Amino acid sequence: MSFILNIETATKNCSVSIAKNGETILCREIAEEGYSHAEKLHVFIEEVIVESGISVQELAAVAVSQGPGSYTGLRIGVSAAKGLCFALNIPLIAVDTLQTLASQANVSNGKIIPMLDARRMEVYSEVFNANLEVERAILAEVITEESFNEYTETVYFVGDCADKCKTVLTKENFVFLEEIKYPSANAMSKISYDKYQKSDIVDVAYFEPYYLKDFMMTQPSKK
Repeated sequence: MSFILNIETATKNCSVSIAKNGETILCREIAEEGYSHAEKLHVFIEEVIVESGISVQELAAVAVSQGPGSYTGLRIGVSAAKGLCFALNIPLIAVDTLQTLASQANVSNGKIIPMLDARRMEVYSEVFNANLEVERAILAEVITEESFNEYTETVYFVGDCADKCKTVLTKENFVFLEEIKYPSANAMSKISYDKYQKSDIVDVAYFEPYYLKDFMMTQPSKK
């Protein structure tokens, strides 16, 4: 019996779940414009552990979203995950944020392309087949009318980019699953358990999130 704590903070969605053998027992999440991760994450962790009726000592591992995504959000999630792993002496599992997002699309054929908003018309994207096998690695790319034209089968887009991309990506085989907006710790459960069974873990001391792009400081606008 393996209990895994899953932490997803790469986007506006602050999400935590407890899973038993790859099945979610309990999930807490909230998506807010203000990125309330610093305030909500540890509260959610405590809630899912207490309400699931287990103790932290029963955790077999902690899984965390590795990115790409929000620099600050990723730092908060990874710091919390590392702290728990150090304290409990349990392994840390890193999960591809875009894979977690793609896994929420229940389709039998075609391509699944998860996209997370970067800036302007730029997105973080990856391409999967219907079996969630990677067919094109993660990129930070600017979306144009030519994007993904090489795919002739049905292409399912998921993520928080529908509003800005659906007016550009207009081919008949392009389908936006707008109800699937953010990656969730609920969707991490099976992925993290599969990694745990394969001992696919990362070094707790040296693991860093996959930012994809350098963090850029901006000056506040003058009033």
